[in-house]
Amino acid sequence: MKPTFESRYAISPQESKTLDTTGLRNNFLIENLFKADQVHFVYTHYDRYMVGGAMPITQKVSLDTIPELLKEEYFLNRRELGIINVGGKGAVEVDGVLFELAYKEALYVGKGNKEIIFSSLDPANPAKFYLNSTPAHRTFPTKKVSKDNAIKKELGALETANHRIINQMLLNTVLETCQLQMGMTELKPGSVWNTMPAHTHDRRMEVYFYFEVPAEQSVCHFMGQPEETRHIWMQNEQAVISPPWSIHSGAGTSNYTFIWGMAGENLDYDDMDKVAINDLK
Repeated sequence: MKPTFESRYAISPQESKTLDTTGLRNNFLIENLFKADQVHFVYTHYDRYMVGGAMPITQKVSLDTIPELLKEEYFLNRRELGIINVGGKGAVEVDGVLFELAYKEALYVGKGNKEIIFSSLDPANPAKFYLNSTPAHRTFPTKKVSKDNAIKKELGALETANHRIINQMLLNTVLETCQLQMGMTELKPGSVWNTMPAHTHDRRMEVYFYFEVPAEQSVCHFMGQPEETRHIWMQNEQAVISPPWSIHSGAGTSNYTFIWGMAGENLDYDDMDKVAINDLK
């Protein structure tokens, strides 16, 4: 079955200021990524980033091209792909080579691979493959990255409600990529703030995917220019697009985990324009 998709066009901060709650959500929030036995993508015109999900249950699911969108013979003809499993055990077959992915394990798939097939080891507990894809100009090796292979950074403190572990997984300090970078931040119990103090980076865009949000809890995601912030209430397994001009930070009604993905002009993880907490409005 061919992947389904929707397009989101890039808008400026001036246009975003005119949006009501529905307009803000329609432009930036991605509510439903995982559909049974299907691959679904949102194509954003910010850096041509693609955010998707694959959830094989009763059958294997292949990552076929999207002719009317990509105009390519196969999906990764001019793209690279990052995968993080947020469900049960599964496997990804890349041109005949099988990679098993447990919960929170990642896989980088380089440009030029033609056949990508997703499967679940247990249909009763299906894998949920969270997918990020960006344009690519070179081919780099396919590589699996577990949390043990990630570069870990412990930041924040319980006293400021932002004690968290950053797992840098698909990053240029771990493996080679063209422009895609992905990682996972886990908040400690009692902490609810991520990415605080907030920042922007005009040289790249970002997408946050929130998961491990307990039932009947939510995350309030903050975006917008530092001098005029907006918010979007988000639920478990939802993603949000962050333009280069926007801060990206969130506070939950409990602790949670989120995956961050980035693309743009450079691969410098620390290339951030930080905003002091007292300067946010």
